[in-house]
Amino acid sequence: MAAERGARRLLSTSSFWLYCLLLLGRRAPGAAAARSGSAPQSPGASIRTFTPFYFLVEPVDTLSVRGSSVILNCSAYSEPSPKIEWKKDGTFLNLVSDDRRQLLPDGSLFISNVVHSKHNKPDEGYYQCVATVESLGTIVSRTAKLTVAGLPRFTSQPEPSSVYAGNSAILNCEVNADLVPFVRWEQNRQPLLLDDRVIKLPSGTLVISNATEGDSGLYRCVVESGGPPKYSDEAELKVLPDPEVTSHLVFLKQPSPLVRVIGQDVVLPCVASGLPTPAIKWMKNEEALDTESSERLVLLSGGSLEISDVTEDDAGTYFCIADNGNETIEAQAELTVQAQPEFLKQPTNIYAHESMDIIFECEVTGKPTPTVKWVKNGDMVIPSDYFKIVKEHNLQVLGLVKSDEGFYQCIAENDVGNAQAGAQLIILEHDVAIPTLPPTSLTSATTDHLAPATTGPLPSAPRDVVASLVSTRFIKLTWRTPASDPHGDNLTYSVFYTKEGIARERVENTSRPGEMQVTIQNLMPATVYIFRVMAQNKHGSGESSAPLRVETQPEVQLPGPAPNIRAYAVSPTSITVMWETPLSGNGEIQNYKLYYMEKGTDKEQDVDVSSHSYTINGLKKYTEYSFRVVAYNKHGPGVSTQDVAVRTLSDVPSAAPQNLSLEVRNSKSIMIHWQPPAPATQNGQITGYKIRYRKASRKSDVTETLVSGTQLSQLIEGLDRGTEYNFRVAALTINGTGPATDWLSAETFESDLDETRVPEVPSSLHVRPLVTSIVVSWTPPENQNIVVRGYAIGYGIGSPHAQTIKVDYKQRYYTIENLDPSSHYVITLKAFNNVGEGIPLYESAVTRPHTDTSEVDLFVINAPYTPVPDPTPMMPPVGVQASILSHDTIRITWADNSLPKHQKITDSRYYTVRWKTNIPANTKYKNANATTLSYLVTGLKPNTLYEFSVMVTKGRRSSTWSMTAHGTTFELVPTSPPKDVTVVSKEGKPKTIIVNWQPPSEANGKITGYIIYYSTDVNAEIHDWVIEPVVGNRLTHQIQELTLDTPYYFKIQARNSKGMGPMSEAVQFRTPKASGSGGKGSRLPDLGSDYKPPMSGSNSPHGSPTSPLDSNMLLVIIVSVGVITIVVVVIIAVFCTRRTTSHQKKKRAACKSVNGSHKYKGNSKDVKPPDLWIHHERLELKPIDKSPDPNPIMTDTPIPRNSQDITPVDNSLDSNIHQRRNSYRESVRNTPSTDTMPASSSQTCCTDHQDPEGATSSSYLASSQEEDSGQSLPTAHVRPSHPLKSFAVPAIPPPGPPTYDPALPSTPLLSQQALNHHIHSVKTASIGTLGRSRPPMPVVVPSAPEVQETTRMLEDSESSYEPDELTKEMAHLEGLMKDLNAITTA
Repeated sequence: MAAERGARRLLSTSSFWLYCLLLLGRRAPGAAAARSGSAPQSPGASIRTFTPFYFLVEPVDTLSVRGSSVILNCSAYSEPSPKIEWKKDGTFLNLVSDDRRQLLPDGSLFISNVVHSKHNKPDEGYYQCVATVESLGTIVSRTAKLTVAGLPRFTSQPEPSSVYAGNSAILNCEVNADLVPFVRWEQNRQPLLLDDRVIKLPSGTLVISNATEGDSGLYRCVVESGGPPKYSDEAELKVLPDPEVTSHLVFLKQPSPLVRVIGQDVVLPCVASGLPTPAIKWMKNEEALDTESSERLVLLSGGSLEISDVTEDDAGTYFCIADNGNETIEAQAELTVQAQPEFLKQPTNIYAHESMDIIFECEVTGKPTPTVKWVKNGDMVIPSDYFKIVKEHNLQVLGLVKSDEGFYQCIAENDVGNAQAGAQLIILEHDVAIPTLPPTSLTSATTDHLAPATTGPLPSAPRDVVASLVSTRFIKLTWRTPASDPHGDNLTYSVFYTKEGIARERVENTSRPGEMQVTIQNLMPATVYIFRVMAQNKHGSGESSAPLRVETQPEVQLPGPAPNIRAYAVSPTSITVMWETPLSGNGEIQNYKLYYMEKGTDKEQDVDVSSHSYTINGLKKYTEYSFRVVAYNKHGPGVSTQDVAVRTLSDVPSAAPQNLSLEVRNSKSIMIHWQPPAPATQNGQITGYKIRYRKASRKSDVTETLVSGTQLSQLIEGLDRGTEYNFRVAALTINGTGPATDWLSAETFESDLDETRVPEVPSSLHVRPLVTSIVVSWTPPENQNIVVRGYAIGYGIGSPHAQTIKVDYKQRYYTIENLDPSSHYVITLKAFNNVGEGIPLYESAVTRPHTDTSEVDLFVINAPYTPVPDPTPMMPPVGVQASILSHDTIRITWADNSLPKHQKITDSRYYTVRWKTNIPANTKYKNANATTLSYLVTGLKPNTLYEFSVMVTKGRRSSTWSMTAHGTTFELVPTSPPKDVTVVSKEGKPKTIIVNWQPPSEANGKITGYIIYYSTDVNAEIHDWVIEPVVGNRLTHQIQELTLDTPYYFKIQARNSKGMGPMSEAVQFRTPKASGSGGKGSRLPDLGSDYKPPMSGSNSPHGSPTSPLDSNMLLVIIVSVGVITIVVVVIIAVFCTRRTTSHQKKKRAACKSVNGSHKYKGNSKDVKPPDLWIHHERLELKPIDKSPDPNPIMTDTPIPRNSQDITPVDNSLDSNIHQRRNSYRESVRNTPSTDTMPASSSQTCCTDHQDPEGATSSSYLASSQEEDSGQSLPTAHVRPSHPLKSFAVPAIPPPGPPTYDPALPSTPLLSQQALNHHIHSVKTASIGTLGRSRPPMPVVVPSAPEVQETTRMLEDSESSYEPDELTKEMAHLEGLMKDLNAITTA
């Protein structure tokens, strides 16, 4: 047998390799030491060989009948002999105590007296043979199905019939499929002998061809299946003499769809009856079958087709054609050929060491596609972290341990059958080298272990093993060379790692000698791993490093992707999607969300699903959709599946072809032109077009013709002369015919005219001038044998070439309108056709003067039987609108004022749509024709502005272009990555790099941001890369705190409102080596509570340390602050000198206000910060011209409008510059000069009511501590009620450390202070710049007067106020403040 020959070949091959290994051992005793061992192998060490262990015979599918005996064969080979057991339906059979089932000596299973009834079927099922050798392993055979034929039941029985002599007859007898082999026929209760003329079909039906009188009689079929025979009803067959008259052909038996397995025989039944007797022939896929010369194709009696030894090429559609000379009929059936699983590549035996990773390869083929499962020592392999199915069929075992030894089998199965192939795994000791023969299936990570080792010193343990990069699913390890080999250029390294508490250890090797880093991928989040590193030289592996314990970063426990997602179309509008439960569910799956999106669009829809399948209805016909599934648990959405795409089924078109037009070629032919239906309405591949036409006078006589789907025109010939025809066109798909266009008419010529030359001159031309028009009439050329397609009328004052009008060939009159009175016009008339224009005919006329009232053209009006043409020129379409449908489609609609109100087109006019974009500027127009009042423009660019216009054409007349309409297509996700990605190191900061790039060339919309991915491993999964988002359209970004002297890889992805675009190619950059510069910048901590400000001139109650800004920025800020200060002081001086005598009342009111504000200090946490601008403009900024006691000097001093208008002021005003930097209100309320501001309420208040703590405070910190009682400073709030009341100037950001640099140019200004100024309260304000928060900075916020006191002060005021001028001044100041704000934040 073939199996025995294979066993002998395997034995001889194994013996040969063993002999070679022994020879190698004699010649090089030390050459067999494995690289993974720490020392060369001892002289007594030996290599175990693979043991031949396989099945000689495996069970096959068997059909039996009740009460019979069955043998399921099985025989296995091994030394020693294996133990054979049997499984039925996956459970071991206990054959010791079984009377009916017993194990034969060769291992076969014998079943006597098969039991089978309706409710008891103990013997039917799936059987499997299991062979075991102690201390070696177990293998299992293929699975065999035992089928027991049931009790005979007739589904159809023979019926009485008659047949004409020479014709064919059939007698049906159909039973359950299991019993068909046990059916035989009887004639007149005697066994019927079958021959070439009388045959039995596989279904049991009896076919009698070329009937004779001897075929008459009683027929019945008999089923003999072990028990007593069962007979069908008897039926009489009568053979009638030939009537010698014809009869219609009919099928007595037609072929039906069949499924067969390669190698089987198949009969396609086909029996026909009729007079004359029909002949049967067969075709396959429209090709005639030659049954006479073929050895496998046989035409059976009656016309059935038998195919022997079916192959995959025999699959297809078969046509049975019956023809008797008078009539032909045909029937068809599909033959599907299936194939049992076969192995393209079988697993091979593998030697390995512990901790290695191995792969058993297994490639199978079959139809349907087989599924693959793996068995180890007879037990199913369940996929886990260490046993994985890769590349669909291969088994990967990670981190081998001793217990992984044994026999592994790949079992392939489909609907037709199953097959198995196995291999042995032997795990050698570390001191035994892995033989290089026979070849192994090791992964790339373990191939270094295959080289033999030599004797010599081994390396010591690698030093300083550290985890330089720890993520959720990968860890990067680095180390230094061993002390025994400080250079280490020729050393390779192995990293052994395992989960804490797991004995199974895995290994990862460096990729090249001298490399001292490895990235371990595919780890689990929040899991502790133990790592150790060993160095290897040419002599073997050295010492192991001390174990390193590292825990991966935690990750939210979200579900993994749902496996095995698949989708298939159910109908033209529905698709069913199915999937399975995620392997890493990380908790109970609560539900799934199914996302789907039409291809080419960017609008994704979703639906919640609680099961593992869902059917989506209401989809577009014959449209491709993509689907993905996301599982949800209590933590939220998990990892999305990959997209799976499927197209809905096709259907008949839902719209008619577009732009149908007719062109009369001659007296007997008309050319039809059309365009396909809109893409969204085709609903499938257009396979053809159906053209229907008829004479206009005969509505019922319709002629049809079919053309292919790629043809968009057809010449219809054989028409009658001078006859009007109606035409319509419909599109076809494989599903049928769609709607047709409206009828369109055209009239053939009266005679076949010549169009090889231009027309001759018209025979006459008459003109009749009126005041503002000239009526032109003519007669056609005398030679009527030349085609005339129209007439061209030229006219102008003194010359006929000024303007030209073309009219239809049927027209004989035309009125030229809008002429000048009393003017001499020259008129020309030319006939034209497709060749060109003919000879012109000239005439001249002088229009009548205005005084002439005889406007009636009797010649035209009284012309008998001649219709006057409509002189109205074609008006362009109006109301052109562009409706944006998607990123590449815009619908253009318009109205035609020359149509009736219902806007229905009843003539042969058509519209031309043109469009273009101005980017680039030299873009040409594109045109398309339409026969309706709308057109769908497709194939446009995303996010692009287009302009559209429309014109109408009717016959030979056309309008001008309409007004243009504009439309911008929707955005689409970027379809190209960012360009020109570069990475440079920041000068002075080696750990900081700057990434630069350019926008994508196909942004397809406004870029709203970028995402920068970077990693030290270019091959890592993208979810393991570090992400840096960039908001807006910035084209540069800094990344800090990178590792020195490390290669990094960068990718960039652009984002717009529609989503993310593709990633750029990875760009590599190696950070510089360590230098003496500090790693971090000069960012400093906040001020401490023991901070003492430096003394500069006088004790400063609230001195502010300078910010570490560059000198240019500081200079801009100082100049800006000085400008604002001068403006504020001038305004204060003007208003304060205009005070009335009522300022004493306001002083008292303000003092009360201050006392009130001090009451707030006692419980500052419960109080909102005061409004910095409440009624401030009324209290202190009175208009100068309304003061009752004007000061002539101050009145003449204008308020400065800009920085050029500011004049120098007293130096004492500069002492308060710090308050002016923080808010304009402070500069007004806290002006230190009592001479220039006698009415200052805050200054007077401080004189009359001194607060002991506040007055003696020498530091803003003391006041701060009194207010907040040790808590952090609150942020100042402003409640706006006036445009200026909410205005605040951003403070300069404070430095971090308690160091103060007096050398900065801003220090003297910031430290100047008024001697008698009082601090009311201290607040903090934080300012964000570019999205990054700065530390809080103290800001002086004086308290506002209470509302009641303010109201009282307003009532006591003696002067009226003019708010308009004040508002103008405030608006001007607000503009200055905004300029300062922009400078400081820049």
